[in-house]
Amino acid sequence: MSGAPGIVAVFLVSAATLAIGTWGLRFSRTTSDFYVASRTVRPGLNASAIGGEYLSAASFLGVAGLVLVFGADMLWYPVGWTAGYLVLLVLVAAPLRRSGAYTLPDFAEARTGSRRVRGLCSAMVVGIGWLYLLPQFQGAGVTLAATTGAPQWVGPIVVAVVVLANVSSGGMRSITFVQAFQYWLKLAALLLPAAVLVAVWMGDGRPGAAPISDSAWSLPLADGGGIGLYTTWSLILATFLGTMGLPHVVVRFYTNPDGRAARRTTLFVLALLGLFYVLPPVYAALGRVYAGDLAASGRGDTVVLELPSLMLSGMGADLLTGLVTAGAFAAFLSTSSGLSIAVAGVLSQDVTGRLVRRAGSQVTAFRLGAVLAVVVPAAAALVAPDVAVARVVGLAFAVAASTFAPLLLLGIWWRGLTAAGALAGLLVGGVGSVTSTVWTLADASYGGWVDALLGQPAAWSVPLACLTMVVVSRATAATVPAHTRRFLVRLHTPEAVELDRG
Repeated sequence: MSGAPGIVAVFLVSAATLAIGTWGLRFSRTTSDFYVASRTVRPGLNASAIGGEYLSAASFLGVAGLVLVFGADMLWYPVGWTAGYLVLLVLVAAPLRRSGAYTLPDFAEARTGSRRVRGLCSAMVVGIGWLYLLPQFQGAGVTLAATTGAPQWVGPIVVAVVVLANVSSGGMRSITFVQAFQYWLKLAALLLPAAVLVAVWMGDGRPGAAPISDSAWSLPLADGGGIGLYTTWSLILATFLGTMGLPHVVVRFYTNPDGRAARRTTLFVLALLGLFYVLPPVYAALGRVYAGDLAASGRGDTVVLELPSLMLSGMGADLLTGLVTAGAFAAFLSTSSGLSIAVAGVLSQDVTGRLVRRAGSQVTAFRLGAVLAVVVPAAAALVAPDVAVARVVGLAFAVAASTFAPLLLLGIWWRGLTAAGALAGLLVGGVGSVTSTVWTLADASYGGWVDALLGQPAAWSVPLACLTMVVVSRATAATVPAHTRRFLVRLHTPEAVELDRG
């Protein structure tokens, strides 16, 4: 297969991304523009931007690859990733916007009155952000290698350079326009080729699915029985609750004008994600017919990229390959941009801001934070290029669900949370889920329940973190911050009521 379509697609997407980012730069004038777009992003635009950054390499490539290799049970991933916004809609979106915070650590400090809680949250935001950025850079390497024949290290470098240029130049205000464009590009890049490929399949006389390593169409997430049931429910819990703890998702709700707009944004996001996630299973099903060797050779993540050339030839194959390559690269750029914004915001407040406090402005600190946010995971992707894309994203969800989800739910809805309780719960959930992450990335294995409990920790790490927060908060009830009642009233009072009182 010629690499020309892929090269042209990557160039056009990168050029469009930089052009839109440069155009948006003229709107970025203040520190608030860089952090939260001055809280003026309307629901429709914000929902498109959230869809752009949330639909990552795991969504564009990983879902189709998982379903191709392991069968229909892998659809729990997109179901959970979408349904997580229902929890956000009902419990978190509006109160979080009314908190007035810039970042998750800002909210944690405002709620608990503790710098220690803030510091721990900052470290966790950076860790989760880097863990989530790693598969974006890896996916870029896989995409360029599959479509252009380039060495796998080229993809991470290209994405890092483009993302760093956009994020450091215009911040959140500029990236919002870029990510909104990239959502619709990704949707078109999957929808149009899928329609053509389904028509080709129907014209072939609808051949049956080819067997793949003697596997059935629907395999359990584990070997069945109690272990399979545990693994499935743990995955569901991680994806449902992990969404609210992802730093690049949460920071988006700070950009809405008010709590009502935050809820409307979440509702729109549910529709956009539901529309998108109909498409990856189509590629997986077609891959069962035309690309069985990809699963057998361990290249399931490339099925979306390689299917057009396997089903078509000539100009048609080149055009469709170029389109899906453009969509895949847009996925890496948009998600990497959102994560870099979130991590850079935290680093600029708690790390780089101290370095330039005397010599520069807060915007300078943000730009220095953006460099750290991008360079570290890009370097990790070059050192460890073979970790499965969807696998690492699943781990990031498990860590987020075990740490920030309990903090947000209890911090927003329970008056008794104390700083000591928050610290203890974050440490317990963090240590448990991070240990499982290290275990999985190290590819350690003892088999049976040990692998199940450490491979999918959310079913025990999330309840344990919540229980720890409650028990320790009860034991330190005398230290509940004096401002708690006033702060919770602020979180749960609609802006219209405040205006009426005013």
